Amino acid sequence: MAGIVANNYGSFDVTFVGGNGAELVDKNGKKYIDFVSGIGVNCLGHNNPVLVKALTDQIKKEIHIGNYYTSDTNLAFAEELTKATGMKRVYFCNSGAEANEAAIKLARKFGWLESKDKGGKRKTIVTLKQSFHGRSLATLMATGQEKFHPDCFAPYPDGFKYIEPGDFDAIEKTFDDSVCAFMMECIQGEGGVNLVDEKWAKAACDAARKAGALVVIDEVQTGMGRTGALFASLAMGLEPDVITAAKGIAGGVPMGACIFGGRATDVFVAGDHQSTFGGNPLACAGGRAVLAEMLKPGFFEHVNKVGKLITDTINSWKLPCVTLVHGKGLMLGIDVTQAPGEIQKKCLENGLCVSTAGTKAVRFLPPLVLTEEQALAGLAIFKKVLESV
Repeated sequence: MAGIVANNYGSFDVTFVGGNGAELVDKNGKKYIDFVSGIGVNCLGHNNPVLVKALTDQIKKEIHIGNYYTSDTNLAFAEELTKATGMKRVYFCNSGAEANEAAIKLARKFGWLESKDKGGKRKTIVTLKQSFHGRSLATLMATGQEKFHPDCFAPYPDGFKYIEPGDFDAIEKTFDDSVCAFMMECIQGEGGVNLVDEKWAKAACDAARKAGALVVIDEVQTGMGRTGALFASLAMGLEPDVITAAKGIAGGVPMGACIFGGRATDVFVAGDHQSTFGGNPLACAGGRAVLAEMLKPGFFEHVNKVGKLITDTINSWKLPCVTLVHGKGLMLGIDVTQAPGEIQKKCLENGLCVSTAGTKAVRFLPPLVLTEEQALAGLAIFKKVLESV
């Protein structure tokens, strides 16, 4: 079958045919412990009975109706999501890149409205160095990593400026009346699972607001319980105008969301931004099931408990090849002296799925329902690989 599907992803030669919870099974019957969960997507694990029932029930009602109309499932999820975040509006789409595209357009229109009597010059969006916001042309340019700006895809949209996270002097020099939005991740996932300093993040957000710009928090990877809270930015008290979400939002059904309030509430009007499949009833049914499970007592406590178990266990090994364990909840990076890609490959051969991030981190994004026993079993494989590579 090689060559039929464009291998844009550099995929490994493993074909999965099923799974349950935090375990996967390939076509040869081999079992794996999943510390990737579809790159942070399968937050409730594989074959979750609550999610399966919600999707099955929705399929029997309607799968898609189009946005000339609304669906009861769409409206219900929008109400539940805005209530949980304290926001006023939500635009549904299909992916994180699409959610960030919507946020970029919203920010640009906001800036234009705010400065149209002065020529509409408020257009610049400030993002962080080492950030990642997607692979469309605009979100690539919002991404503060030069390796994602190859000449072959040029010309790129302009209007983006990058600052170093943690640099307080840069805050003073960056935010002026040309800036329409400040866009950041609380933890830079693809950049290496880099935690952004909370004090600095608050200062940058305050400076953006003082300059008249929107605060946009990209929670595509950090959101929906991944860091041990529904959204990392809300737990940090950042008070964003816009939150973007995707990955785990519907438990595996493709979905993204641009959630907004405050000064951003009434910026979009009919025709400004649309998506054929946005707010699809099937995806919204998945989203409702995921959100309801996460808001049950003890869910986030479990995420934090298992995340701490993983961190403490790896640190207890005192392996020279592990230089740092960092992250929050079940979004963890393990900096290693060996090539992360080689460790990823060896882990897969031994029955453990992991990913990489940045240049030196092995990344763990397991299902949020990962048990302590599964965590320790996966770590036993990980330790064996680290000691052998």
